[in-house]
This record gives sequence, C-alpha cells and structure tokens, in this order.
Amino acid sequence: MSQDFDLTPEDVAEIVAILDGSHFERLDIKTGRFALRIARSGDGWTQQQDWRAEAPAALAGTGTATPAATVVDDADGTAIRAPLPGTFYRSPQPGAPAFVEVGDSVGSDTVIGIIETMKLMNPVHAGCSGAVTAILCENGVMVAGQDVLMRVTPA
Repeated sequence: MSQDFDLTPEDVAEIVAILDGSHFERLDIKTGRFALRIARSGDGWTQQQDWRAEAPAALAGTGTATPAATVVDDADGTAIRAPLPGTFYRSPQPGAPAFVEVGDSVGSDTVIGIIETMKLMNPVHAGCSGAVTAILCENGVMVAGQDVLMRVTPA
C-alpha cells in the first residue's frame, strides 16, 4: 500500500534547490493526489502540477503551483492580472520574440508571459479570448499578485 503525501510551496522550492546542484533535467512525482513535473528551462525551472479528482477537498481548493491569471472585465476591456508575484517575462528566453504583441488574438490557453517566482518559471495563460489591446508590464519587471499585465478586447 502506497502512502500519499502533500507538498507545500516550500517543499517544491527545496526540490528545485536540490535539482539546481544536479545534472538532472526533469523530475516527475506522481501520487494518488497529484502529479508534479519540474523541468529545466533556460536558466530556471518550470513546473506543472495536476491535482487529482480524488484529492481531498482541502487540497483541491488550493489549486496548482501554477495558478491561472485572474481575468476581470472593466470599462477598458478585459484585464489579465498576474496570478502570483515575481518577475514578469514577455518571452520564453532573452532575445526570443514575445509571446504576444498588441493586436494578437489570444485564447484562454494562450501563454502571454512567464512569471519567475523562487527560481520557478510559471507560464501565464490569457484566461480569456480576444485581441490584445494593451501590454502594461515591461519585460523583466517585478509584479505583485493581481497587477494588470495586459488588456484584451473580447472576441
């Protein structure tokens, strides 16, 4: 019989610190409650977490390690807000084209940027559909959770 355990954000940060000093490129952990993948991405790490349906309600309510962007409709269109604090990057790596530009069409799953938090690269998905009308955060700028990153006019 296997025993499931819970991981806290501090546990994930400790795992990343251990992986930083290793030659490993990826780590996968799967339990009955969740699946976690941590992989090297340039100078940092990305993480994907999936809470299983059979996870207790308390765990399921905490969401994933990569929370979704908050989308808020207001007088200026739809605001895409940062899901967590960290450094916002508009492209996947230095010198690469930005994920999106003003005028681009996005869908709810479109990656619009990355927020680096505790050496983890967290993709930020648009969370809505429409055309990007404004980009309000420069590349490499620190953002607080809920800062408006971009504005979208709904399709």
